[in-house]
Amino acid sequence: MTTPQPARHPNLRSPLLSRPGAVALSLPDGGTGPVAAHYGDPLPEQRRLAEGAGLVDRSDRDVVVVPGADRLSWLHSITSQHLESLGDATGSEALVLSPNGHVEHHVVLSELAGTTWGDVEPGTGAALVTFLERMRFMLRVEPALVTEAWALLSLVGPRADAVLTAAGIPVPQGAGAVVPLAGGGWVRRMPALGDGTADAVDLLVPRTDLAARADELTAAGASLAGLDAYEALRVEARRPRAGVDTDHRTIPNEVEWLQTAVHLEKGCYRGQETVARVHNLGRPPRRLVLLHLDGMSEVLPAPGTPLTSGTREVGRVGTAVRHHELGVIALALVKQSLKQDAELRVGEAVAVVDTDDAPAQLDDTQAAARERVRAVRSATIGR
Repeated sequence: MTTPQPARHPNLRSPLLSRPGAVALSLPDGGTGPVAAHYGDPLPEQRRLAEGAGLVDRSDRDVVVVPGADRLSWLHSITSQHLESLGDATGSEALVLSPNGHVEHHVVLSELAGTTWGDVEPGTGAALVTFLERMRFMLRVEPALVTEAWALLSLVGPRADAVLTAAGIPVPQGAGAVVPLAGGGWVRRMPALGDGTADAVDLLVPRTDLAARADELTAAGASLAGLDAYEALRVEARRPRAGVDTDHRTIPNEVEWLQTAVHLEKGCYRGQETVARVHNLGRPPRRLVLLHLDGMSEVLPAPGTPLTSGTREVGRVGTAVRHHELGVIALALVKQSLKQDAELRVGEAVAVVDTDDAPAQLDDTQAAARERVRAVRSATIGR
């Protein structure tokens, strides 16, 4: 799977790129993206997110809408999440999996006033809508890609709620809460970033109002911060991005989405068998960890760069960032068997796994299940 890239439709270039100091996001193919990587002060911008309130332009994300009377039961049947009873003004996460249980799309959902909204990785919305159209059959649903009309902003930091209040914008209360915005769109509570103290809310606004909303929020006390700052706190919080921190082999059990985007007791959906089997048997083939790199190189490793131990490849690097306190850090998918004290390298850089990401131990039920599977495979028990 290649790294998702923002669509380059001219209407998607953010007006915030005209703000003082703005430097456009660099893309893997050498081009530039439609949003700012930073506004001239990458590390101070991170600190503002961690300690105050920063406004991040994430309008490169694709936005999909699903109106229609059958939308929730339909999405329930084709994704990993329990959605048929999702309440109004509520957010969630869901995955679209392949028949073999590999992650194809990670969707952040908002249910509001008879429409389900989903935002996904830049450049992946068209493929998601194509899949949804194939699965419509005769149901009363109308999935559509609406990225050209709607844009996402993220307000991050311990003072985020205070900024919303000062701007006269309703503050969503509780995890996943969604409240409507005057003039269209909504505000959604998201999990905290960084070390868990940087509150986060997303605002979906009409694309034509993007600059005005940014002015409103900065006047209320937020500072503009680039996507690099957001990514640094996201990596610290170990929140993966589909297609960047995952690859074509990733199953939900390998990353945090098993807890946030998968309902383990719902009915059948595509890929469920793999998810259930790996969950019942315990540890998946790989696990997501935070790496600390020595930072000697000026160039950060690209997503997909191999992680090696001696001559063996033991994982792949996802997002690598320069963090204002932790130095160079990265998310990586590593083999479950990787030892905590293994000598690791990413290219020429020395890497170590964060001590909080030591391998998990199997509980007694999982250990017994694994032993039984091994016994069956070796034909050591009677039939």
